[in-house]
Amino acid sequence: MKHWFLFALTVLYACNDSHNAQQIVDATILASGSNKLSNSKVEFIFRDKEYGVEQKGGTYEMVRLWENEAGEVVRDEVTNEGFKREVNGQKVEVADSMAFKYTNSINSVIYFALLPYRLNDQAVNKEYLGKESIKNNEYHKVQVTFNEEGGGKDHDDVFIYWINTDTNFIDYLAYSYKVDGGGMRFRESYNPRVVNGVRFVDYVNYEPEDKNQELESIGQAFNDNKLKELSKIVLANVLVETY
Repeated sequence: MKHWFLFALTVLYACNDSHNAQQIVDATILASGSNKLSNSKVEFIFRDKEYGVEQKGGTYEMVRLWENEAGEVVRDEVTNEGFKREVNGQKVEVADSMAFKYTNSINSVIYFALLPYRLNDQAVNKEYLGKESIKNNEYHKVQVTFNEEGGGKDHDDVFIYWINTDTNFIDYLAYSYKVDGGGMRFRESYNPRVVNGVRFVDYVNYEPEDKNQELESIGQAFNDNKLKELSKIVLANVLVETY
C-alpha cells in the first residue's frame, strides 16, 4: 500500500510539472502576440537575406531571397509540397541532399524569429524544470524536446527557455545540438519591439567556455560570466500582416 501511494505521488508530480509547462508556454505565446501568427504573413531581413513566411488554414510558404556572388537573384521557397529554387526567375534543379539542407536552414531562421509561436507544435514535448534567477530576475525554466516524427532533421536538439515570471516573456534560451560535431548555445534577448501586435526580439549569441558545460546549468554559467559572445542575431525591417 505504501509503495502504491509513493507511485501515485510520483505520477501526480509528473502530471503537475507537464501541466505547469503547458500553462507557462500558453502564457508566453499569448503575452508575445504569437497566437496571431496562425493566419499571417511575416517578412524581415536577416544577414542581408530577405525572409518571408505566410501561414493560412494549415498551409505555409517560407521564402528566402538573396543575391549570389554572380549578382543573380536567388529565390528559395519551402511549402507543404517541398522545396524549390529560382535564379533570376528561372527554376533550377537542386539535389535532394541540398534541398534538405536549404529547407532546414530557412526553417531554423524562421523558427527563432517567430518564437514562441511554434512551442505548441504536435512534435514538441515540454517539461518544467523549476525556477531560476538570472540577473536578479526570476524565471520559469521550461525544457523542450522533440519527437522524431514531425520533429525535423534536428529532433535530437534540446532547448531550455527562461520565461520571466512577471512578464511571461522569453528573455533567455539555450540549446544543445549534435550536427556538425555538436555544441551548445545560449541566447540573451534584447531590443524588444511590437509589430502589429506581435513581439519580436534580437539576441546576443553565446557559447560556453567549458566544453563540458551541462545545458541545465548554463544559466548559472551566464550569471558567472563563463560564456563568450559569438555573434548577434538581428532582425531588420520586420513587417507583419494578420488575417
